[in-house]
Parts: sequence; C-alpha cells; structure tokens
Amino acid sequence: MTTTTSPEHLALAELMHDETVTHSLISDVPLSGGKTLALLTLDNGLDHRKPTTLGPNGLLELRAVLEVQAERAKAGQIHALAITGKPHFLIAGADLSAVTRLSSPEQATAMAALGHHAYDLLADLGVPTFAFINGLALGGGLEIALACTYRTLSTAAGALGLPEAFLGLVPGWAGVYRLPRLVGPENALKVMIENPLSNNRTLSGSAAYSMGLADALFEPADFIEHSVGFVDDVLSGAVQVARPHAVDPSDPAVADRWLAAADRAEALVDAKLHGAAPAPSKVLDLFREGLNLTQPQSATLEIQALTELIGSPQFQNTVYAFLDLVQKRGKSPSGVPDPKLARPVTKVGVVGAGLMASQLALLFVRRLNVPVVITDLDQSRIDQGLAYIHGELDKQLAKGRISQDALNRAKALVSGSVTKDVFADADFVIEAVFEELSVKKQVFAEVEAVVSPECVLATNTSSLSVTEMGRDLAHPERLVGFHFFNPVAVMPLLEIAATGWTSDSSLSTAFVLGKALRKTTVRTADATAFVVNRVLLRMLSEVQAAFDEGTDAATADQALHSMGLPMTPFTLLGMVGLPVAQHVTESLHAAFGTRFAVSENLARLIEAKVTSLWISGEHGAQVLNPAAAAVIVQGENPSSAETILTRVQDALAQEIGLLLAEGVVAQAADVDLCMITGAGWPMHLGGITPYLDQSGASERVNGEKFNR
Repeated sequence: MTTTTSPEHLALAELMHDETVTHSLISDVPLSGGKTLALLTLDNGLDHRKPTTLGPNGLLELRAVLEVQAERAKAGQIHALAITGKPHFLIAGADLSAVTRLSSPEQATAMAALGHHAYDLLADLGVPTFAFINGLALGGGLEIALACTYRTLSTAAGALGLPEAFLGLVPGWAGVYRLPRLVGPENALKVMIENPLSNNRTLSGSAAYSMGLADALFEPADFIEHSVGFVDDVLSGAVQVARPHAVDPSDPAVADRWLAAADRAEALVDAKLHGAAPAPSKVLDLFREGLNLTQPQSATLEIQALTELIGSPQFQNTVYAFLDLVQKRGKSPSGVPDPKLARPVTKVGVVGAGLMASQLALLFVRRLNVPVVITDLDQSRIDQGLAYIHGELDKQLAKGRISQDALNRAKALVSGSVTKDVFADADFVIEAVFEELSVKKQVFAEVEAVVSPECVLATNTSSLSVTEMGRDLAHPERLVGFHFFNPVAVMPLLEIAATGWTSDSSLSTAFVLGKALRKTTVRTADATAFVVNRVLLRMLSEVQAAFDEGTDAATADQALHSMGLPMTPFTLLGMVGLPVAQHVTESLHAAFGTRFAVSENLARLIEAKVTSLWISGEHGAQVLNPAAAAVIVQGENPSSAETILTRVQDALAQEIGLLLAEGVVAQAADVDLCMITGAGWPMHLGGITPYLDQSGASERVNGEKFNR
C-alpha cells in the first residue's frame, strides 16, 4: 500500500517548510468482540485561537499515516478507522496562506492533486472509516469527512460548509462530487453556492444533520464516547444506517432534479455576480459534468479547475481581502487605546424602541448576557420593541440556536421604560432615535442628568456630527460614535468614532464592547458619514446624476454590473429608503459641497411617496415604476454604461483620496475593511482601493495608486 511521494509533492513540502503542520496522531481504541478502532486526531499543537488547516506537509503526513493504517487493516489489526480533530475543530480547510505562495500552474496542480492523494485513501482503506465531526469543518475539513464511510456530528459543531465559491475556488477535493450524492443536489448547491454567496453563511451541527450530512448527532459532552459506540454498533450490525437524502445520479428522475437545481443556482449566481467572478460558475460546471462521471474522472476536472482558479486575480484578491483584511486587520484595529482602560459594562441602556434600537437591544442581550433596558416616549412603542425582541429570541429557539433556559434568561434581562431614570446604574447608553441633531442633543442632555459619571454615552448616528452632539454635555469626553449597519445581526462592521474630547477610557470601552459583540471594529475620525456611507453615497450620487441628466434607468442601474456588487445602485436606494439616502446626502452636501449633489428627482419621488424606482413586471422582470415615471424630470444628456462606470470609478478614487488625506481612517486598508464588512463589497475585487488601483482610476485621479 505504501507509495512513493512524488517529486512535485516533495517540492511543495520544501516550499512550505515553515508551515504550521497539522499532525495526524493515532491511538487505538478497543471495541467489543476484541475489535480495534484506530482513532486519528488532527492537531497542530496550538490552542483554539489557531485553527487546524492542511498544507502540503500536513497532507503528506496524513497520507503516510493512512498508508500505515491500511496495512494494519489488511493484516486484520484494526477493524475501523475514525478521524477527528482537536477541541472545537475538525479542520478549517486548506491552508490559504500556503496556496497564495504557489507561483506556477505546476505548483497549483500539485497542491490540488495532493488533497485527493490523501483523502482518497480514506474512501478505500479496506475497513469502514468514520468522521467524528467535533467542531468547525470548512472546505477541505468537510471534504475529509465526506471521504469517510460514515459520519457523526456534534451539536456544538457550529460552522460547517464548503465556502470555496466565496473564496474564489471550487470544492476540489471531491466535495463537489460526493456531497450531492449524499444529501441530494438541492441541498448540495445550498452548501456550495447559496450559502457562500450569502455572506459566506455556514451550517450548524443540527442543520447539517437534518440535511443528511451525518449519520448520527450527539451532544458535545460525551461526543467521542458516543461516536465510538456508534462505530461499535455499525460494525456489529446493531445499527443500520439509513440515508433518506442520498441519491443515485443514474436514476433519470434524479438526473432531472440535478440539472434543474443547477439551473436555479446558475440564475442565483448571475443575479448576484453578473459574471464578475469565475469560481461559482466553475462549481456549477463541475457539478453538471459530475452527474455522469466516476469520482476519479471528476477528480481530474477538479484539479484542472483548481489550477486555473488558483492563478486567477479574483482568487488572489479574495485571499487578500479575507486573510489580510477581515482576518488580520479586522482583529487588530488601528488606533485603539489599551484595553485595560476599558470600564466594565454590566448594564446597557438603549434610547429608542424602533426597529434599529430593538435590533441593538437584541444584540446586546444575546452577546453580553447583561440587563438591557430600552426607553421611548410612550408605552405602546416600548411594547412593540419588546415584542420584536422576544419574537426574534423565539425564532432562535425554533432554529435550535438557543436552549429554552437561555431563552428565558434573555427575555428576563430585557425591559422597557418611558422614563430615563432606569439608566441610573447603566454603564453604557446608546441612542438610536430620529436622525436630527437637535433631537439627539436633547436625548443626551436627559441621559447625562441621570447616569453615573463613569457611564459611556454612544450615538448610532450614520451622518451627523458626534462633536456637535457632545458640545453642550458636562462631560463630552464620555461620548463616542458607535455606528452599526442594518441588519445589525448580519453586518459585521462597527464604525467607532472619536471626537477631540473622547477620553481613552471611553474609547477603549467602546472597542472592548465591540469585540464582545463580535463585530469588526474600525476607528474613524468624527467626519460626516464616517467611511461606508460617505463612499456609498458618492457612488450612488454619481449614478443618480447620470440618470437625472438623461440616461435611461436600466443603463444607469446596470452600469456597475461588471463589479459584481451585491445589488444595483437603485435597488440599494430602495432598500436603504429614499428619505434616508436623501437625508445623508444632504448632510454630505452641507459638509463637502457639490461632490454630493442633492437630486431633485429623489426629492420628487419622496414627496410623491414613491419608495422604489423599480417594480416587478410580467414574469418577475423589473420595470420602471409608473408612479416614479410620472414625477421624474430628466435632462437630455444621456451617458453610456461604460462612461458611467468610469465616472463612478474616478469619483470613488477622488473621495477615498480625500477621506484618507483628512485622516478619517489610518490607512487605505481600513477603507477596504469598512466596505467589505459594512457594505458587502465583493471579496473578489480585493477591497475597494485595490480595485481602483487595478482599474487605473487611482492614478487617473490622484496620480498614484493607493497601495504601492
């Protein structure tokens, strides 16, 4: 069974000589009837802050260990093999930092083939193989489980998926082949396409089990023991594993389902990306082709696809955005005071009971597990806010994400009042009221009159001056900007703005709190609209201006399709709300002048109570809203889509250049991070400033690139 390691694989191992190796550790576990289970544990020897990943050296060690176990199986020394991981992890996937160091197609091919070289032996070891999925299993981590004969799953395994389409790759270690046969084509494409393109959503252990991804589901406390018992029962015949979701692609009815599911997924990809990123379409190509192939035949195509994609600019951009920005800079924000200066937060106050305020209260109680009290002008608003919070908590219970005890505790921690004296013992109070400076100043005056001297005050303003809000406070040093994005539970970004008065203690408290809320925090100066809204509104203003000048709505709205943005400009306007967009634009116009033109057409639409430029027409097609057409007045100077794209690129380069010159954030990377985590800027573009560099806009406008 022992094979000679190829020169290509040895060269990869040498190239990655500094790899943090995930070792394959074997121990024998006795089973009933004198049988033996070989338990293989994947462990990099580091704590839970360093996930286990597989690079060339780890994969070669895994293959070598499996070859030894295959010989033992042949000799009758073991009767089954199980693979599991260190606490909280099975495997977090391939080592992306290693993949980015591949400098030739030959190296990419060798890396792609190496996964198959190791994993295929699990599928053909000579004895049944089991995956004990004890924790996170992403990409290659889930594919290693799919290569096994059977799978058990812990209810604590909170992140399972095949995120390759999100990262610019394909599930090319047989995931694209094995998963649809196990869980059905529809479920497989949810995991491989829908979830990755929906903010890289993952599956919980319970959801994955319900989908048919595992054969048994156990609680975490005795997970390994129960899993070993499952092995015993399977080997003895006491358990007959049923897989109701599994399919045989040779069945014509299954083939029809397979292709229909692919067509639906293709429509989703086209709607979201408009051809801007190749990986999701490549996943669908492999999925369709794999319908009539053997696994080795599919493996050949998977290796070819990975070779092509690893060398693509979209993959390089995605890895920079994901690893360097989201994973590294997002966890080490710039300009943050010493965390030791932070004050403890044992109670939170939220001024307001509307939708945004209620979302904030829900987040605070779920993440901090401390008392949260909301206030508003009358009891009916309080009751509506509490009803929303309780309803969302009930949904968490229904989805299996919290226990009944946790639900009861969370509901007991949330209360409401029509008076602000309930904030007397609060450590942190945030306002989320109407976006009007005078209203917010009145709120803070009332709050400051009742809170302790140590209480930190925060505003969720999206565009107003935090400095002006604090100007009349007795202690303006306690005030920070604390700007969330909607929906609060989904969008990772939290812009934290410091004024000239903000103390290090207050700012440190804000950042420590943001981390506890599991948000990506970025420090900004107190500048109108901070980062995301300023950049987005500059983009929207340029598209709106082109429309106002006479460009037809479809051309203006689709001009940015090649960027693969999450939604078109006019769809985004409708989602944000025309009055909100106009209000922020007015603030930006007041601060920065004609770069942010206030559209008369938007004003007309708002006055006519029109909420969207588009409505659904026949067969779901978007058509111009007749109510909008009736009030819009356009000029006679239309632009082509290409002209609008260049216009937007140049405007963004100008605005970000000015924003950086003003010191709103420390570096261009902070703008990139803000746009990715606060606006869903596509990962495959590598951040907004690399995109502007690559398009030539940075040099056209500013005379130099943002990233040199």
